[in-house]
Amino acid sequence: MHGDFEAQRHWMEITINLPVSQWYFHQLEWWGLDYPPLTAYHSWLVGKIGSLINPSWFALYTSRGLDDSSLKIFMRASVLVSEYLFYIPAGAVLLRRLSRLEGVHTWDCSIALVALFMQPATILIDHAHFQYNTVMLGFVLASMASLMAGKLLWGCIFFVAALGFKQMALYYAPAFFAYLLGICLFPRLRLERLFYIAVVTALSFALLFAPLMLGSLYDARLGVPPDPEVEDFIIPTIHPLLSSLPLPAGLHIKPEAIYYPPLHQLAQSVHRIFPFARGLFEDKVANIWCTLNLVVKLRRYSTATLQRLSLIATLAAIAPPCTILFFKPKKQLLSLALATTAWGFFLCSFQVHEKSVLLPLLPMTVLLAADGGLSPSVRAWVGWANILGAWTMFPLLKRDELRIPYYVLTFLWAYILGLPPTSLSLYSGRRHRSDDLETSTKVLHLTFYIWMIGWHVVEGFAEPPNGLPDLWIVINVAVGTAGFGICYLWCLWRLAALSGLIEPPESRRRISDKGKQKAL
Repeated sequence: MHGDFEAQRHWMEITINLPVSQWYFHQLEWWGLDYPPLTAYHSWLVGKIGSLINPSWFALYTSRGLDDSSLKIFMRASVLVSEYLFYIPAGAVLLRRLSRLEGVHTWDCSIALVALFMQPATILIDHAHFQYNTVMLGFVLASMASLMAGKLLWGCIFFVAALGFKQMALYYAPAFFAYLLGICLFPRLRLERLFYIAVVTALSFALLFAPLMLGSLYDARLGVPPDPEVEDFIIPTIHPLLSSLPLPAGLHIKPEAIYYPPLHQLAQSVHRIFPFARGLFEDKVANIWCTLNLVVKLRRYSTATLQRLSLIATLAAIAPPCTILFFKPKKQLLSLALATTAWGFFLCSFQVHEKSVLLPLLPMTVLLAADGGLSPSVRAWVGWANILGAWTMFPLLKRDELRIPYYVLTFLWAYILGLPPTSLSLYSGRRHRSDDLETSTKVLHLTFYIWMIGWHVVEGFAEPPNGLPDLWIVINVAVGTAGFGICYLWCLWRLAALSGLIEPPESRRRISDKGKQKAL
């Protein structure tokens, strides 16, 4: 249990037992708090409720590594309640608004809603591996729903809340920024709208960090040290992050100044939230850096070099979708732009975790509620991406003994959408409609499905060769990276097609079909 479960429990332990100023400083070697303030506030609330039931669950120091069945039930119940408070209502509102916007039948919207809530990767990570990702994803869905309804300021507030809960929401930030800036500039300049968006966003961030900043001021006045193991308050030295700031000549930060405790607190929280010192990646994850590392050992390069390389690659990946959305700020393009941008981040950015694949999969799954979302050409791609995403997380899930939930949930989701291995209807027979799958797509998807099934057979019954203990995981990473790269290209291509930059193949097929009918 000394994984994400213990991390979440430990954050509840420190937030309910320690002053606010010590949250981001407390014994960082044991699952130190490294998420934004809203996660800390949520941990405090859940910890307070849990301590009313059994105070020993979150007792300071003595509860470390606690393996109590009642605690597990409580913690998993807190995930379920959090999901029903944030994720479920936001998803329902978004898909309802999107389906109405694009004239989609209620029945099709209901199927899309079931698919969204039954995403195997999301359920496995949050309810089995144990996370609260659906809170952050719920805020993202609420932000999207607000933008679909034209409520821009509420969209900003909800997205700041998503960023304030988990920094992974930054995967969506460039696309949201491009959309909001685009609707302020096109088709005509609207400075007043831009001003309100900027002010509300700044105020939302200020409100988010206010308890942390005010708490540090209050604790400093009482003489409470940032480090709980120090008995007396000691004026801290300047935080390394603050000392690296390019300040104007003659301007200095003074540790003894009254304004310094909030700055120190802010610098420490940013340092913990963005762990650049950890390196390009920690575990084997299906992105280009981990895959490239199989051929070129990247760890021999300096962290600064890898950071710059990652930044350049990420900017190159997210620039096309953000540019399209900026010049074509249409509501119908928002989901695709968010998916494409998130894929770019997942493939190219710094410190990517396996669970980060949930971010591109969410807006991609939302496409099922759009016009033509349940057509074979869209349903096959969305379904394939979700099954591939769950498959790449199997090594992580296997360590937590979650094989059976993995198989059950992926098979159930495939059955709901009529996908392999439960059904081959999308990939069999000739193409009769303009939105049926191309032969090349059928071959591509079926090849990956065969690879995934074959990998499970080999991994389940054969030991890796001597000297190559991670061979099956390495193959999983390489195949997953190739598949996710294809998902990125498909989302980008479809975004360009729906924006009018290129002609979608469906249009060319309709023209070809009409020509054949006339010839007959």
